[in-house]
Amino acid sequence: MEFRQLVRGRVDWPEIERVARELAARYDRDGMRVRFLDADNWLSTPMVVDDDLFVKVITRQNTLVHALFTTGRNLGAVSSGTEGFFERHETPYEMARHELEATRRVRELGVNAPEPVEAFEVGDLGVLVLEYLPEFRTLGELDADAVARLAPELFSTLRTVHDAGLAHGDLRAENVLVADSDLYVIDATRVSEDGREAARAYDLASALAALEPILGAADAIAAALTSYSTDELLAARRFLDFVAIRPDHDFDAAELTGELEKRTA
Repeated sequence: MEFRQLVRGRVDWPEIERVARELAARYDRDGMRVRFLDADNWLSTPMVVDDDLFVKVITRQNTLVHALFTTGRNLGAVSSGTEGFFERHETPYEMARHELEATRRVRELGVNAPEPVEAFEVGDLGVLVLEYLPEFRTLGELDADAVARLAPELFSTLRTVHDAGLAHGDLRAENVLVADSDLYVIDATRVSEDGREAARAYDLASALAALEPILGAADAIAAALTSYSTDELLAARRFLDFVAIRPDHDFDAAELTGELEKRTA
């Protein structure tokens, strides 16, 4: 546990107080209430302000961990036969600004995402402020029937993002929220301009990997085919082994690969 806390880059209380004072001044709030979220997050310290703002505090240590993750992901991309397409951030503020801008872009496409508010610096810390969604569940917390109803919408949302020339880069069940029966996409990572075609195939492989444990391979692929062609599924297939070695995905890669081969034969 001590190692995990060290790697995550714990924010000391005086720094949290500095951030809280800055938030109170920016939003003219007296008696502001701050609640920390018990989230398994390696890249920020998340908290909720007055039940309407979601705030991520990002440290230099978080930036370093992101760089290490990025290196590992790029090695995985190379093992799949393509150049690495994930990009690192140099500073905590750059990380915060990227997520703010990525959220704005997907909202401009008509995709549901928390409303972006701002990103700013407090000393060496990056601070991201978004709309807080008070009532939501992640895709992985829903039962199979609910996920089956939402799966075509997930691929339609992904199609919208991809058709705009963008990619998510870190699609997992935890990064798809459901609030009032609507899907919200969060936590897009940074991918290179040159690597976006490969990143989009990786997105599709990640979406299939997120759905397979809940729906089974056949139904996950059937949902994907409502928005993607068989050729696009074949392009995604080469990333399945890479996705399978990630600790935040747990799916039957062999079953999914076999079903893809049957569907695309």
